[in-house]
Order: sequence, then C-alpha cells, then structure tokens
Amino acid sequence: MSTPGDSLAELVELMQTLLGPNGCPWDREQTLESLRQYVIEEAHEVVDAIDRGEPEMLREELGDLLLQVVFQAALTEQRGWFDIDGVVDAISQKLVRRHPWVFGDEEVHDASGAINSWEAIKAKEKKEKGALSGVPVALPSLLRAVRVGEKASAVGYDWPDAGGPRAKIDEELQELDEAAARGDAAAMEHELGDLLFALATYGRKQGLDPEAALRASLNRFSGRFRHCEEAAKSEGKDLRDYTEAQLDELWERAKALEHGK
Repeated sequence: MSTPGDSLAELVELMQTLLGPNGCPWDREQTLESLRQYVIEEAHEVVDAIDRGEPEMLREELGDLLLQVVFQAALTEQRGWFDIDGVVDAISQKLVRRHPWVFGDEEVHDASGAINSWEAIKAKEKKEKGALSGVPVALPSLLRAVRVGEKASAVGYDWPDAGGPRAKIDEELQELDEAAARGDAAAMEHELGDLLFALATYGRKQGLDPEAALRASLNRFSGRFRHCEEAAKSEGKDLRDYTEAQLDELWERAKALEHGK
C-alpha cells in the first residue's frame, strides 16, 4: 500500500536518468546558476495558479516547482555537497525544532503565538546574523517589507496595533507632498519609499497581504484596460483617439461589466 510521498522517489530516479550518460543533452548542460531563473518563474506561476483558484493548474505548477528542487538537489549531489535526502532531512529537522508546541512541551494558544515562537527560535539559531538576516534581498519589495516587519515584530520592534502605521501613512504622505512642492526628486523618492513601507506595515497589522492586494489591483486594471482597448478597436479607433471624458466613460463601462451590471 502506497503512502503520501512515495512517488517522490520515482521523480528523483527519473531525474537521475535524465542527467545520466544516456539522458537529455539539455538537462546535462544545466548548472545551479542556469536554473535560477526557472526557480523564480515556477514560484510565480504557483502563485498565479493559487490566485486563479484552478486546482489542475496548481497541481501542474507545483510539480514544475518540485522538479526544480529535485533537479538542483541532483546537481548538488554531483558536486558532492548533499542529495535530495539531505534537503528533506534538513527541513524535517527544522520543522521539529521550530515547533516545540507540537513536538515538545511548549504551549501556544493561537497562530500569532506560534509565529512569534517560531521567529524567536529562528533568531536564536541565527543570532550572529541579526533578526532580519533571513529575509532575501531579492524578494519583491512589498513582500520584503512585510517579512522585514514580521521579523522585527518577533523581537518586539513593532506598533501595538494598526493605528501606528496608519498615522505614519499620513505623516509620510505629507512629507512626500512637501518634497514635491520643493521639486526635490531625491527627497520625493525617499519619502515615496517610506510611504510604501508604511502602507505595507498597515496591511500587515490588519492581517492583509499587500503583495496579493497589489497583484489583484493590477489584474483588475489590466482586465479593464483590455476591455477599453477592445471597445476602441470595435469602433475602428485607438485609445489615443478618445478625449479624457470618453476614456472615463469607457473605463466606467469596463467596471460595470466586471461587476456584472
């Protein structure tokens, strides 16, 4: 009788065949460095599948992402670093070590307590690197802002509620306006960054995901914009041919269609 995870061994064996003497020429030419782009691409496609709520698409994209893990582990094995078992062992040990309320005697009473305990344990493990060391610099900036805030919060550096960052938004917006009035581009960029960080922090304190919120907003904008383009095309025109008032009318029509009106 099979158990969950048994098929992972089949994927590992398949990857070994692809990298073997009679395997795929393209696969055999790949390096950790050449695969970097695919790891990022596949991770984003997983997120896209989650946002679309399409199970079959999600299954496929998770498989593609898993392939990247197995592929890179096979390459590190060739280098004599570690194999797929080393990857699995490392994360398994970490999960046990950082869940003492499940595998030990510690008690937590809600998700917030679990997160704080996890971060406290992680901070002790990496104390020589600092509380923020685990946040990748390459993350999308809004996501990085949330993760930095979470790390700082885990060591007590945070506002007690959403009121703090909400007031900070007004403060930073005023400073941005003042920089704009002076025509100081460098100061404007500085204050815009502070404003975006405050907005991300406010979202985090409200239990929202700023990265997902912006992604959804961009998707809505793109959908409405495409509708406007199609409407203009159906009239043999280009969006540049419309007045501002006419563009506003097209946009409102697109919004109405989006809401089923």
